[in-house]
Amino acid sequence: MDANTSEGRLSSSAKAFIARKHKLLIDGQWVDAKSGKTFAVYDPSNGQQIAQVAEGGAEDIDLAVKAARRAFEDGPWSKIKPVERGKMVWRLGDILEAHADELAELESLDNGKPIRDARAVDLPFGAELLRYMGGWSTKINGAHISISAPGDWHAYSMREPVGVVGQIIPWNFPLLMAVWKIAPALAAGCTIVLKPAEQTPLTAIRLGELITEAGFPPGVVNVVTGDGTPGAALAAHPDVDKVAFTGSTEVGKLIVQAAAGNLKKVSLELGGKSPAIVFPDADLSVAIPGAANGIFFNMGQCCTAGSRLFVHERVFDKVMTGLSDEASKLKIGPGLDPATRIGPLVSDEQFRRVTGFLASGREQGAEVVTGGKRFGNEGYFVEPTILTKTTPEMKVVREEIFGPVVCAIRYNDDDLERIARNGNATEYGLAASIWTRDIGVAHKMARKLKAGTVWINVHNFNDVALPFGGYKQSGWGREMGYEAIELYTEVKAVVALL
Repeated sequence: MDANTSEGRLSSSAKAFIARKHKLLIDGQWVDAKSGKTFAVYDPSNGQQIAQVAEGGAEDIDLAVKAARRAFEDGPWSKIKPVERGKMVWRLGDILEAHADELAELESLDNGKPIRDARAVDLPFGAELLRYMGGWSTKINGAHISISAPGDWHAYSMREPVGVVGQIIPWNFPLLMAVWKIAPALAAGCTIVLKPAEQTPLTAIRLGELITEAGFPPGVVNVVTGDGTPGAALAAHPDVDKVAFTGSTEVGKLIVQAAAGNLKKVSLELGGKSPAIVFPDADLSVAIPGAANGIFFNMGQCCTAGSRLFVHERVFDKVMTGLSDEASKLKIGPGLDPATRIGPLVSDEQFRRVTGFLASGREQGAEVVTGGKRFGNEGYFVEPTILTKTTPEMKVVREEIFGPVVCAIRYNDDDLERIARNGNATEYGLAASIWTRDIGVAHKMARKLKAGTVWINVHNFNDVALPFGGYKQSGWGREMGYEAIELYTEVKAVVALL
């Protein structure tokens, strides 16, 4: 292995994992796909193959669902007390933390993200989320209900685990999104079939190994890798009680259709075209680097990316200069290089999508302030890009690019209603940010924006206790916080005539 390649930067433990034969986790056993097929996994920094992974199909999904059903109905998982269940989820957080360096390397190699971000964000957040959700296991309660009908009654509600859940994970934060899904489901007492994105399966497989190490019984968590085929089979499976999906709005709509067969519960965390609104009184020393982080973090491959930047004309030129300076400071390179701030996009498909949007923007009259083209001669690198002179009908303004591309939009209005109307002029409603020193304006604007999360003087901030999800076509339901527990439980009313 060449020390100058991305793989050459890996630790011995990460190298050993990469070299293994990567199978499916079903009922506590690592098995080949029934078809015997495998698929290749690539390093997005150079397009070279790094691993072969089992290519699961509908038959493998069926076996995994049956294993999850047995574990839920008949296995030891259903008999484990809440306090013990919580301890196991907490223990998994500790194990994740103990393996953080190795997991960060695998995530960076597989996804392309800067390893400094994987170490500073993805792994600590994942460990903390497991601990937070583990704490909820003993606090999932019902309530006494007062009955108004004649007679003597005893009535109460209960919260019970929804059952077998299918969880389909995106490629932009592969490990963290897997943890976002499994942590509340395990805390609530559900069993899981996890389907990672085919572009980034490696950390989900390693997570499956750590789940086994943590002592979870066979069948509680099953991992089936593959393309869209196993994902579609999971969404449609008649013995799955709930499906949770994070990904594009287009695929989310297909999930809803597939889930209609048995009317399984559905939660969706989908796309975004988040506005970041800079008022003329904003502290630009905060707003400029904040807006840069809002769009360039994770190469813009964030559903909450601040991809529409509304800037008041009184500070527009200063913000553009500052934002260009911020972009120029970002070192572009392989994710495993500790100095890298902008890694490659995840795949050739995503690279072509983003560069296609750049071409469309130019054709429709957008002006490139900085960036706007491929970086280097190999891999899937795109320069951090700022577009101006955009109009609402342009594709780059209307559609989610999912790359390091921001549309900067000048405005000269001081009417909050009209500013909010422009911010809300999208089919999405996942997040928004407001940059101002006037706290009254900030909170008034927060009420007017149709978004699941509104940040004030910050962008892309999350915490394990904050509910996360979107309005409109950005999805259904909320993840994190206690709201995530609600996603994985059913409410039962019990009424007795005394």
